[in-house]
Amino acid sequence: MTDNLFSAAAEERLKSRAPLADRMRPQTLDDAVGQSHLLGPNRPLRALIESDRLGSIILWGPPGTGKTTLARLVASATRRAFVGLSAVTAGVKDVRQTAAEARDRLGERNQGTILFLDEVHRFNKSQQDALLPAVEDGTLSLIGATTENPFFEVNAPLLSRSTLFRLESLGPDELRTVAERALDHEGAKADSDALDHLIDLADGDARSLLTSLEVAIALASQRKDSGVNLEDAERALSHRVLRYGEDDHYDIISAFIKSIRGSDVDAALYWLARMLEAGEDAKFVARRLIILASEDIGMADPQSLVIATSAAQALQFVGLPEASLNLAQAVVHLSKAPKSNATASALWNAQADVQNMTPGKVPAHLRDAHYKGAAKLGHGKGYIYPHSDPERAAGQEYLPDELKGKRYFRDE
Repeated sequence: MTDNLFSAAAEERLKSRAPLADRMRPQTLDDAVGQSHLLGPNRPLRALIESDRLGSIILWGPPGTGKTTLARLVASATRRAFVGLSAVTAGVKDVRQTAAEARDRLGERNQGTILFLDEVHRFNKSQQDALLPAVEDGTLSLIGATTENPFFEVNAPLLSRSTLFRLESLGPDELRTVAERALDHEGAKADSDALDHLIDLADGDARSLLTSLEVAIALASQRKDSGVNLEDAERALSHRVLRYGEDDHYDIISAFIKSIRGSDVDAALYWLARMLEAGEDAKFVARRLIILASEDIGMADPQSLVIATSAAQALQFVGLPEASLNLAQAVVHLSKAPKSNATASALWNAQADVQNMTPGKVPAHLRDAHYKGAAKLGHGKGYIYPHSDPERAAGQEYLPDELKGKRYFRDE
């Protein structure tokens, strides 16, 4: 009894010392802000939680959108045992132990188990494989939370046995509701422009907003004469770390390439700056520029390949941050260059024939005739040397018989 009293007291003290973002977590579904497409009346996730019929799910969304909060709301609503693990610290042994305990619980008390696995994308293949049998046979219902695209990070068998719910960044009005509730909870006030500033830089992340607001409230309390003002808000905000997960990596490089292909110089420079600011591998950017120079420009401006290659060489010789200028110069040139995919299309069509047709024999007149005995086999017979007789050589066939007259490259 004494231990329970001490545990309860410790828990209360921890709550009082917890960050504002933790203290402000919703306690019921009605308190949750945002994600109305999932948690609104008669919406799918809300219905599953309230009926305690939740199967395995993956919660995918940016930071601060409520993934952990949703898991805690499930824990408070379910009659099943709720076990939480973090993929950062848990291993295969922990997964197997959790699964074994879940089987015992099911057999002894007929009670199911929900496993909340935070940052599920951090689990490697072997760890996810260890989890799969328990999810597959219903021993465990998984709630996996991830900020990364699960189609890249979660094993296909595990993903196929889970329902994917995508959470969205909170809008300005939703963030304002979060901030106003926190101010009321803390007995504090804030000027409208200060709140606007904090909301604008939160970038849809409720946790980031509450973290900055907590610092701003502390700064304002030192004056003891007013609420949070714009200066407090600016001092509370450290330099924003640009988010850049693997999902962003693929989306942003796609936007970058498509902007250059579409000849939008300004958009291409923006995406370049975004990648460099986020710490993208500049060599990767340079490689993509070299590929684009041939794929999307090609013979419309052959100099583009030279410029893209030169930018890559400059990057190796100069290094960042100075080489960002070399990359920018290449991006501007490639964006403004005339576009043609004739070279790429010609190669792709030729590759398709190679892959889908029976390989044609090399015509006899094109075969190697330099070794002893080649002439007896007819190798080289009838070959016309173009430098000796350009006119006759012009009509000479170089493709296999099966492809005579085939055209792959077409000048545009």
